[in-house]
Amino acid sequence: MSLKNLLLVLAFSSLFLGCGVKKQSARESTNDLTSYVNPFLGTAPLLDPEIIGYTPPEGWRVWAGLVFPGSSLPNAMVQLSPVTEYGSGAGYEYEDDEILGFAHTNKGHWDQMNIPILPISGEMARPFKSKYSKKSESASPAFYQVHLDDYKVDVRLTSTLRAGVHEYTYADQSDRKILFDLARANHGVQNWEITKKGNTLQGFQQIGHGPIYFYAELNHHIDELEVVRPGDRKGYAFITLSDKNPDPVLLKIGLSFVSIENAAENLKTEVGERTFNEIHDAGKRVWNDLLSQIQVKGGTQKQRELFYSSLYRSFLWPALRSDVNGQFVDAARKVRQEEFNYYTTPALWDTYRNKLVLLGLIRPDVTNDVIKSLIDRGNITGFIPTFFHGDHAAPFIAGSYFRGIGDFNVNNAYQLLLNNAYKQKGARPHIKEYIEKGFISDPDVKKPHVETKAKAGVSKTLEYAHDDYALSLLAKSLGDEKHFIDLQERSQNYRNVFDKSTNFMRGRLANGDWINPFNPQYPYYEYMYREANAWQVSFYVNHDMPGLIELYGGEQAFEDKLDSLFTVPWNPRYIARNISGFIGQYSHGNQPDHEAPFAYYFIDKPEKSQAILDRIFERFYGAGEFGLALGGMDDAGEMSSWYVFSAGGLYPFSTADANYLLTVPIFDEVKWEVKGKKPIIIRNSSGGRELKGITLGDESLQGYFISHYLFDKGGVIDLKTD
Repeated sequence: MSLKNLLLVLAFSSLFLGCGVKKQSARESTNDLTSYVNPFLGTAPLLDPEIIGYTPPEGWRVWAGLVFPGSSLPNAMVQLSPVTEYGSGAGYEYEDDEILGFAHTNKGHWDQMNIPILPISGEMARPFKSKYSKKSESASPAFYQVHLDDYKVDVRLTSTLRAGVHEYTYADQSDRKILFDLARANHGVQNWEITKKGNTLQGFQQIGHGPIYFYAELNHHIDELEVVRPGDRKGYAFITLSDKNPDPVLLKIGLSFVSIENAAENLKTEVGERTFNEIHDAGKRVWNDLLSQIQVKGGTQKQRELFYSSLYRSFLWPALRSDVNGQFVDAARKVRQEEFNYYTTPALWDTYRNKLVLLGLIRPDVTNDVIKSLIDRGNITGFIPTFFHGDHAAPFIAGSYFRGIGDFNVNNAYQLLLNNAYKQKGARPHIKEYIEKGFISDPDVKKPHVETKAKAGVSKTLEYAHDDYALSLLAKSLGDEKHFIDLQERSQNYRNVFDKSTNFMRGRLANGDWINPFNPQYPYYEYMYREANAWQVSFYVNHDMPGLIELYGGEQAFEDKLDSLFTVPWNPRYIARNISGFIGQYSHGNQPDHEAPFAYYFIDKPEKSQAILDRIFERFYGAGEFGLALGGMDDAGEMSSWYVFSAGGLYPFSTADANYLLTVPIFDEVKWEVKGKKPIIIRNSSGGRELKGITLGDESLQGYFISHYLFDKGGVIDLKTD
């Protein structure tokens, strides 16, 4: 389909969407925004080859979210969620009909799922699991419940920052047991231990990066603790409860990465004598407070649910690691106590684009502490941590600083980021070649395939150039003119992998020759490109779009190429598991080209961008048989935060720059009311989808960007649309 025809189809689709029911529901008139959140969004499979882009090989489950539906507070230590399958992305797959346990940590990256617990009855024997019905299962922020059919137990779960609360109602009060399946997690358990003292249990689970300690209290007498094959990878433990108390079983458990004593203190401080419902209600208030910072008017019921579910999902990672007394375990495995909360390293490759900017807007105090945690790790290792690919702490820290988040030692952070950018055998692989040649090469591989192992040289060059740009801005703001000039020059290195003969970003050999043969449609995990093909990275120059347009040969040539990105069909024979969800060659199922739909703005054709954005909203969010799949992996909230920004009318196109691209929100009005600032209101009164003009107050806005500092004085932005 040509782009012109695509735009016509989308225009008619918008007319039908505009006729959708928009009645104000009962919950729309309340302040309970958690009622719009569906934690099951992103748990379901994506089965439709038309959406995926290919027919998955037998046994493949396309990465259509990989999220968990359990209880958590924002950026908490504890994520208490059901496990239906170990070794899976988030431990829970919607189509499964058996629950194996309820684990206390989660992320959605094939790790975590620590300290699994399961209420049981009957004979104690492996495999421990129970059938369950979807009709008995429900979830909302800080809450999850289900009925275990085989054990005849009703389960309710809620949580605090550092503790989980379980409530079990057994059909047979004379046969109540609880399994501690401590040999299991989503990564290798090296050792485990559990002991009993009165009606309390304590112990640990030893994993690769150290022990996770727990301390649990029960409101029932524990008749017996039995430990089977203690510490063994095939072992487990269970308790038998007295049948004298007819009340539901309440199990309260605190976690700590420092000690059992700290786990007990976390539990006492955060839970204490409070009831299940009191803990749940408090968690609900925390989530409502967060969700209410972006308020919408208009839109359909589904759009509201997708929006607030995505906003919710954006704030589950990074996770807290400090205890209530301030102690944490640092990168040198030492127990320390500082004047900030210690957090896990963010999923920087995935989330610097959107999620970490959203974190800074909604939770600036947490963002400060996340940056302090990165600096703390850097002071131990000599380098700011990276995540998976690229060096994206640079745009994260620089962009946060320029948005007014500065309660950290910016000079310390800057020096560590300079180490990343210049020192060998540190944070940036192949940095010596990058500095010397201005690009990173790949080897000459005969008949490369999707999983060929190499340098991903094109992707690294593009990403390092973007990181250099971000760091150059920080250098200039701190008065380091020498590094500002050098890093600005290096930020142009993207030009060194742009092949004008093909108009693609293309891999080069060590001698500078272009890699042959060259198929721009073929995807790679690590050869030339990182989880992408040439189409998907060839518009990734967020920091210098005018320069990229010039490389393509001007605005018309750029527009023609961009049109082709969304119209050249994907070859269904090219299969890479996490590259899915296609519009032409564009893949929304993975991050490397998430900026491409906005590129039309830079040739003054925002209506073309909006047509693509609207199609993404409709096609890849709430997709599939159950209406619960995403077009790709959520990646610790990146897919969700992309939706929040894009559907909410603001997009941080170049994250180191403290501004936002204005888009047409899916709602009549969006009020961004971040704490400590004044609200920005974006209105689309006419309900059109093609952007024709922007006014800020009484003045027409030139261009499509607004400064972050508009939040200091607030304002009303009216969009003129057709």
